[in-house]
Amino acid sequence: MKKSRSAPSISAPQKCHSRAAVLSHGDLLKLKRWNSCTIANALEQVSRADPLSLVNRDEVRDFMPEMGPMVGFAVTVQITGGDSEIKRNQPDNFARYRDYLASVPGPKIVVVQDLDAPACHGSIWGEVGANVARTLNCVGTITDGAVRDLDEMKNAGFKALARRLAVSHAHTWPIRWGCPVEVFGTRVRPGQLIHADKHGFIVIPADAQSRLLEAARFMDDNECNTVIAASRQDPGKPLPAMLASLNAAARDFGAATRARFSRAGEWK
Repeated sequence: MKKSRSAPSISAPQKCHSRAAVLSHGDLLKLKRWNSCTIANALEQVSRADPLSLVNRDEVRDFMPEMGPMVGFAVTVQITGGDSEIKRNQPDNFARYRDYLASVPGPKIVVVQDLDAPACHGSIWGEVGANVARTLNCVGTITDGAVRDLDEMKNAGFKALARRLAVSHAHTWPIRWGCPVEVFGTRVRPGQLIHADKHGFIVIPADAQSRLLEAARFMDDNECNTVIAASRQDPGKPLPAMLASLNAAARDFGAATRARFSRAGEWK
């Protein structure tokens, strides 16, 4: 007889969600006007965090790119879908997990670590789950597992970045929530601010939040005024003159960035 693995212990949600009101709801909406690449460029100027700790290192797919970026604070959960015993032994987990989601102010992104990945036996998400989460002020999910009912999730206005699609929910069940998780090679703690779109996702450190909008606007303007403008110059120029113009634009970009943030930026 096949022996089922023992159900994992449930850890109480960590009190990681208290957060200073650094960004207003209006600021969060403004952040959605930029793609995640621009946010990454801005973070390089206003955060001391290692960029490698902020971004997804493994490939992640945005199954709803037409919805644009999403911005929210992480609520976290670990799931498994390959063991029916856990659901039988811990039948109240889903209700307790929903209580946890409801207890945290939004906007929220549900970050799901599938402990079976890359197997991903089934999806915790679907039409019902997306509508319930949206009602609880969750704007979307990042999961290293699977999603299903894709059209219905989009209809609910619930964005999904995931590893793949799935047909069934299998035995998928939440086992821990409100805990640190790791998805696509990146550690995420409850309460961290996340910006995500078709390029992937990026965790926004607390030390960068107050200047993030300013930096995003400046870096975008700086590119348009220097290196992008030089790249769109008259193609009829002689090649040496074009290269000289590009090099000068890169220097101008770096000088402007250093003057504003004391860092050189991407182009030099």
